[in-house]
Order: sequence, then C-alpha cells, then structure tokens
Amino acid sequence: MAAEGSQQAGSIATMRQEAATAQVPADVASLVAAEVARHVSGLRAELERQIAELRERTPEDRAALVVFSGDLDRALAAFVIATGAAAAGLETSMFFTFWGLSVLKKKGARAVRTGFKQRMFALMTPAGTEGLGTSKLNFFGMGAVMLRSMMKEQGIASLEELMAMARDLGVKMTACTMSMDAMGIAKGELFDGLDYGGVAAFMADASRARVSLFI
Repeated sequence: MAAEGSQQAGSIATMRQEAATAQVPADVASLVAAEVARHVSGLRAELERQIAELRERTPEDRAALVVFSGDLDRALAAFVIATGAAAAGLETSMFFTFWGLSVLKKKGARAVRTGFKQRMFALMTPAGTEGLGTSKLNFFGMGAVMLRSMMKEQGIASLEELMAMARDLGVKMTACTMSMDAMGIAKGELFDGLDYGGVAAFMADASRARVSLFI
C-alpha cells in the first residue's frame, strides 16, 4: 500500500511539473506581452514627465538681476555683482526697467518726441550714465561728483568701465520694452548690442537662476 501511495504521489508531481512547463498558446502570450508593454510604456512616460518637471525646478548656474534704480551707487552695485557673477562662471543677465533704463542711455543721444509730456520727461531724467545722481547726499549732483572722485583716487573702476567689462564677460542686458513705451524712450537713445523684451524675458532667465536680485 505504501509503495502504491508513493507511486501515485510521484505521478501527481510529474503531472504538475508537465503542466507548469507546458507551452502557453501563442495568442495568449501575445496578449500578455502587449499588456506588459502597455504598462511599461505608461510608467516610462510618467517617469520622463517627473524628470522633466524636476529639471525645470532645478536651478542652473545663472544669475538674474533686475535694475530698477537709476541711482549711480545702485547701478555701480548692480554691475559689480553682475561682473563678479559672470567672472565666477555664472550665466548672467540684467533686466533694466523704469528708472534703470537711464543707465543704458548713450551720452548726448536724443530721440525725436512729439508729445509734450515725453519731452518734459526726457528733460527731467538723466541723459546717460554721467548724469546719474546718488541715492543719498546727492546735493544737486555734487554727491555723484564726489563719489566718482573718491573711487578714482582709490583705483576703483568707474560705472562706465564696469559696463564695458560686463559686455566683455558676456553679460546679457535687456531693456524693458513696456517701460520704454511708458517713459517715451526710443531704441536709438540706448546702447547698441542690447536685448529687448518684457517681463516674460526676465522670468525665463530668473526661473532657472540660482541668484535673483532686485536693485
């Protein structure tokens, strides 16, 4: 009896093994493979989407500065930071808006203005970097003269020299077109080699920058 039971158990084990190793029909195998491929494709697409979102949120080696002020000392600070960032290897951009546009004006450049308000506004704003005053203790221009004199005595680069250095280092300078329209400033009044754009142009740089400053 024991021998007979052992033989039956062996037969059952053999049958199970044969069933496990039996070939799956081709149509069933094809359906399974298609379903697996569909799931893998969906997972890959989701993974690629998450990686793309992560890359968009990861800051790059960039520095983005908004130059809102038209004061000499603040413009100096902006260009010191910009040239330092560019020298350190950061892709640097400067966005000049409203009063900051005075920093970009060419000396003696005057555009033809038809409106009375535009002409008055042009007379009341600096016509170039040499006309910029200081944010404090300006005293009708004497503060700017003293600051430039002290910087020269100490061997510190002037604003004009810093701007030339920024161009050599590849700093991107963008003039805000909305501010230009609002203040009646024409492209002919500004330095050559500038970029022009609105807030979207700045945000494209700032959204990927490690450093963003408003001066």
